[in-house]
Amino acid sequence: MPIVKNVSRAVSQLLRRSGCGCGISSVPVRCIGVSPRQVASDASFHSISFSESDHPRVLITGGLGQLGVGLAKLLRKRFGKSNVILSDIRKPVDSVFYSGPFIYADILDYKNLREIVVNNRITWLFHYSALLSAVGEANVPLARAVNITGLHNVLDIAAEHNLRLFVPSTIGAFGPTSPRDPTPDLCIQRPRTIYGVSKVHAELMGEYYHYRYGLDFRCLRYPGIISADSQPGGGTTDYAVQIFHDAIKTGKFQCNLKPDSRLPMMYIDDCLKATLEVMEAPAEALSMRTYNISAMSFTPEELVQEVRKHVPELQVTYNVDEIRQAIADSWPMNFDDRNARRDWGWKHDYDLPELVTTMFSFLGSDSRIAQAN
Repeated sequence: MPIVKNVSRAVSQLLRRSGCGCGISSVPVRCIGVSPRQVASDASFHSISFSESDHPRVLITGGLGQLGVGLAKLLRKRFGKSNVILSDIRKPVDSVFYSGPFIYADILDYKNLREIVVNNRITWLFHYSALLSAVGEANVPLARAVNITGLHNVLDIAAEHNLRLFVPSTIGAFGPTSPRDPTPDLCIQRPRTIYGVSKVHAELMGEYYHYRYGLDFRCLRYPGIISADSQPGGGTTDYAVQIFHDAIKTGKFQCNLKPDSRLPMMYIDDCLKATLEVMEAPAEALSMRTYNISAMSFTPEELVQEVRKHVPELQVTYNVDEIRQAIADSWPMNFDDRNARRDWGWKHDYDLPELVTTMFSFLGSDSRIAQAN
């Protein structure tokens, strides 16, 4: 530790002696091998606690995705609209822009991101910026930059400013050699996509920063997330959203996975609830920094049978996409989330029947309004 302090002091003195005449005294310095901050080896890694009158100041990166917008709504109800800042590099629609604070934030721009954290007195950061599986495989260099370099920027800033940091992981962090039924929190992880590799990297780097520098890092591995607010995007688990749209519009559905392909799934409300709960959990209650969370696990055929309780005339065919099927076959069939349920009381609200009823409630009403218009 004295060596590190001496190095830091020497760097500061060098900057103050800079010949440019700028009088630099507080330029952020990023040195390989030197932590943004140092803590004693016996430090207690307890988080800042917030009273009802002292809410956290929240920043959500990559906030214009499905989860970011939903999370902002939930957190603003909990902590107040002005305390939750949504950010992205894209232009938000009017309904999002006027619903609460929005700011441009590029996670690859370290200086800009650091300024946002400092100027807005951020204390919690939810890092949702990432290139997902399909896009990442089409542009690996960009995925590597966003998913890994961007993560490093966030980790450094979070450690420097004592933030509580949440980074989501995914079912895609596991690979064909991982145990599938059930998949425990700790096991072999050898994913075959840049997205999955970057998420394993995020899990390990977050844990390293926690144990090395005291960063309050928290992470959940999400299963397939189902929401009525988003359109299917061609992902492996998107069949579980597409079936509702097709059942309402045409009464016909073509599934691109085998009827017996079992995968863990979750309704978006449960996903957002779990994210808030793990962030509010006392640090001393957490026995690990990355948890599986689960709600239900079903096959396409089981989902079809439940959907037919609402649309008995639904016609279903199977046209298997070999690429998506290979991905599904390498993913967990069930998540073992006993540690989350034991440590911080995780409990889901939506099983398969409740999920199907809720989806038809939202999409059915939207369809009737559209038809009336």
